[in-house]
Amino acid sequence: MIVDTETIDEFLARRSSDVEEAVRQAAALEIMPRWRRLAAHEVDQKSGPHDLVTDADRKAEQYLTAALGALLPGSVVVGEEAVHADPTTYGALQGAAPVWIVDPVDGTRQFVNGDPGFCTLVALVQHGELLASWTYAPARDQLATAIRGKGAYLDGEHLHSGTPDPGRDLRVATSHPDYTTDDQKHALRGLWTDGVSPRPCGSAGLEYLAIARGELDAVGFSWEAAWDHAAGLLLVEEAGGAHLTVSGEPFRVTGGNALPFTAARDEATARRLTELLTNAA
Repeated sequence: MIVDTETIDEFLARRSSDVEEAVRQAAALEIMPRWRRLAAHEVDQKSGPHDLVTDADRKAEQYLTAALGALLPGSVVVGEEAVHADPTTYGALQGAAPVWIVDPVDGTRQFVNGDPGFCTLVALVQHGELLASWTYAPARDQLATAIRGKGAYLDGEHLHSGTPDPGRDLRVATSHPDYTTDDQKHALRGLWTDGVSPRPCGSAGLEYLAIARGELDAVGFSWEAAWDHAAGLLLVEEAGGAHLTVSGEPFRVTGGNALPFTAARDEATARRLTELLTNAA
């Protein structure tokens, strides 16, 4: 664990820049050299043709697992690829130790297609509480960070999500149809209504960043994998936004959420979308 005299807040004040450097290095060493250079043998399917994994995902997660564990002794890592290999590792989110939640390449399909719309996501959680997050889009060299109670930033600029413009349709990114079941599509159907302009989402992490920047009004998602949501949810919160499930409660990264859920630029928008989602169920 951290030395007895140091709290997590003190660790973040002292070492958050080192976390940032680890994220940048993972991208520089393991992700960007493979972008637009992937060979066929470096891309595999997991659950199906829309669920891809590459050598960049695996190698970047291995790098981050070692680097983050060294920065915070006694912490554990819950990474997307490690959980795919051994689903029991997801249970660490229920424990007492600090947990790094890692998505090495969020938006793998975009990465495979040579599109810049992918990012690396890292969040620090303890006892289910989101404490800090890093969202790095290496092809765009953009880094967004958030520490609970200290605001959200993009490349050093303070982020404010603001509120949607009155009278304009809400711009909402939703779970991509390629990744949703018929039941999930039905649950999200409430967003296809007057006053809402939905579209399929790309990288979840970059959609959350767009909310924090005030470029997107909300998301409506139907799955709860912590690595897709943890970093972005804290970023949205610290920029002034809110997130709610159809039960009316905030999303919990530890799981067991009533789905679908929304994250939005402000609480009023989150509540409006939750009502639409609830009525569709």
